[in-house]
Amino acid sequence: MLTADAARQLGITPVSVVHRTYRLGEVSHAYVRSLTGHLSEDLTEACNAISIAASWPVTRCHVISMYEKELRWHKATESKLREAVIRERALLHQKDAMIQQMDVLGKESEHRFLNGLQLITSLLTAQSRGTTDPEAAAQLMIAANRVATLARVHRHLHALDKTESVQFKPYLEELCHDIADMTANEIPRRSIRVEGDALRIPSVTAIPLGFIANELITNSIKYAKGNVTVDLKSTPEGNCVLSVSDDGPASPAPFDPMATPGLGMKIITALTRQIGGDFHFAKGDRDHGPRFSVTFKPQDMHS
Repeated sequence: MLTADAARQLGITPVSVVHRTYRLGEVSHAYVRSLTGHLSEDLTEACNAISIAASWPVTRCHVISMYEKELRWHKATESKLREAVIRERALLHQKDAMIQQMDVLGKESEHRFLNGLQLITSLLTAQSRGTTDPEAAAQLMIAANRVATLARVHRHLHALDKTESVQFKPYLEELCHDIADMTANEIPRRSIRVEGDALRIPSVTAIPLGFIANELITNSIKYAKGNVTVDLKSTPEGNCVLSVSDDGPASPAPFDPMATPGLGMKIITALTRQIGGDFHFAKGDRDHGPRFSVTFKPQDMHS
């Protein structure tokens, strides 16, 4: 605040500045310097009469203080969020590295497993050729063919891991061909016919369904009295049904696989539950053999 005497000595009209209250932003260092820059040394005493006072209402002080606290809180929160993002990115990098490592280990394990099966096949074949007993040689060749076919079936099943979905009917045709080769030397060769709709099934469902089909088809070939039919169809309700049956007469002895389930039936039951399906068994008659079916509803199924 500038007094009247000081204003006159500075050559300023008192009315324009004396006792005037300036708002925040109106007065700067440059402005004050312009008022006093032309003074001579003998007017130093007059300069001492100049006082600039800044005052705010009490309420405005509280508002400014609140804004300052909020700004500090936002800065602290931003800093914590940045630190959290950095930690999250580090964890994601670690997770990606672990996934890649597990993928490499899985592929290495599968490669070693298939190599082991191939080695067993080679040893059995060599042993069969080296034995002088015809019966033993035949049994060794049967074992060699079974191991070789098992390796092919395993390769078919695990190939589904690399895709999100699969056309399941062609896959069933390849599976039936391999199973027929595997059992050709043990039982009379039977026709295996694959019928039904061309459905694309998610791999998460197709993998366990492939194991189910393998068990059902293998059992049907062993015990069926006629040719085997594998059927894959969609229903109007949006379900999918995989069935395995034969056209031969049913066994005269009562047959109920659910009464005393063996290992194969336990595997089928567990995998059926895994895909959220239902397992059904229908006894045959004089004209038709038993029928095994699995009803399920795969997600995102396309025809």
